[in-house]
Amino acid sequence: MTPVPLSSAREEHIYGGKAVQLGAAMRAGLPVPKGFALDTVFVDAVASGQSDALADLGQICAQLPGELAVRSSAIGEDSAGASFAGQHATVLNASGPAAVGEALRAVWKSAHTESAKAYRARVGADPAIRMGVVIQRLVASDTAGVLFTRNPVTGKDELVIEAAWGLGEAVVQGLVIPDSYRLHPAGHMLEHRPGFKEIQIQRVPEGGTSTKSVPRHLVEQPCLDAGRLAALHGLAGDCNRAFGAGPHDIEWAFEDETLYLLQRRPVTKPASG
Repeated sequence: MTPVPLSSAREEHIYGGKAVQLGAAMRAGLPVPKGFALDTVFVDAVASGQSDALADLGQICAQLPGELAVRSSAIGEDSAGASFAGQHATVLNASGPAAVGEALRAVWKSAHTESAKAYRARVGADPAIRMGVVIQRLVASDTAGVLFTRNPVTGKDELVIEAAWGLGEAVVQGLVIPDSYRLHPAGHMLEHRPGFKEIQIQRVPEGGTSTKSVPRHLVEQPCLDAGRLAALHGLAGDCNRAFGAGPHDIEWAFEDETLYLLQRRPVTKPASG
């Protein structure tokens, strides 16, 4: 197998769930950052230090200059039955073959932890560990978060949006109390609860990220205005058209005024037992 542009990733058993979901989104015209899907055989080869795989990884990095995000795309990940949320690593702000190779190995290792193995057993996933990887241009977001096209708590037909300053890991990892919005399917506001966003995750020049304090006047200031909420409502509609009525679990980010789709998966069904 060989890595392919993300838009060409179609086979879940080769490239993993995240890559295939993003590839389908790109083919549907959704705003997914440019990237590559690395198949499980290639990822194993890089993780074991095979020279030809490392050379090929260098060629991929040459086609994606600048700051990159390295994301897990394991077989079975981001399915309706198992999200693997919080189990597999994501490495942000890796630049150049050496840093990207190190990030890829960190993602590969994250699938072999006892926690990840226990989760795999709990949801009835294939015990064989096969890790694909997505490498993408890093979105230097000023605001990011998650969007559910159905309320994940009540099951109501409404959009639930959580947002914070900086990179989206502050929301995904639960490091802040995010701004929370509920929108009617038609787009008008049902409820807004300001968050308490004391910190944000930002890129650092030497690579990687760091946690920084948010200016005091922004801690409780809403980070989404009417225009950005309308754009997120539009993105939800685009996902419905591309993938069916859902419900969808979406990670998104704004870089200046441009909205990007970072991840889309079906809402995970609770594990039995």
